[in-house]
Amino acid sequence: MTPDYAIKIDHLSKKYKGAVIPAVNELSLNISRGSIFGLLGPNGAGKTTLISMLCGLIKPSGGRLSILGLTPEKDLEKIKYKIGIVPQEIALYTTLTAYENLRFIGHMYGLKSDRLKNKISECMEIAGLQPFAFKLVQTFSGGMKRRLNLVAGILNDPEILFLDEPTVGVDVQSRNAITEHLKLLNKQGCTIVYTSHLMEEAQNLCTDIALIDNGVIIARGNPDEMINENETANLEQLFLKLTGKKLRD
Repeated sequence: MTPDYAIKIDHLSKKYKGAVIPAVNELSLNISRGSIFGLLGPNGAGKTTLISMLCGLIKPSGGRLSILGLTPEKDLEKIKYKIGIVPQEIALYTTLTAYENLRFIGHMYGLKSDRLKNKISECMEIAGLQPFAFKLVQTFSGGMKRRLNLVAGILNDPEILFLDEPTVGVDVQSRNAITEHLKLLNKQGCTIVYTSHLMEEAQNLCTDIALIDNGVIIARGNPDEMINENETANLEQLFLKLTGKKLRD
């Protein structure tokens, strides 16, 4: 039976060695299949730690989670083939070409021969990088690297795509190309979990959001409904109202 939720999180915690307080503290959250879910919060709020636990990159200190009905304790390898990850840092080999990067990543996912060749061609077209397929990534602009970073995360046609600040530091055209493709992926059935500090982008993109601060969820719901309920003009004003204006480093 298909699970009702793409992700289920029950009292999940992570406390790093030597830390005084947990980075994620007894957090519970369910994310519906087919949603574009925005996980928003200030620096150090726990967003990246939470996504890292969901992707199986780090182990929780406590609590439980399931991905598409699977648990990391028993099914981590199965989960890895069902998800895509686009990290905040560019996860590419700059001394390889764009084509070589995608071929290497595709092999890691077990893609072979014609299927891999077709997926690389499709991804190059999506990223607008066909003319640069055999150019070294170290020669790419920031926007080109970001677009390649994105399509590297969807080579395996993931059921869930995790994105950590996918459009940071790129030009308006690249940001638009990335967000438009995310909407298309979502229409095709991909559940997207997304973090960003760009509140306008999050408001336009996300169907559901949670605001996290100090490792806990402080607000959750549809962004437009939350804005109206809190009598704020937009998501940025709501964010500041709930998390404060104090600088975070």
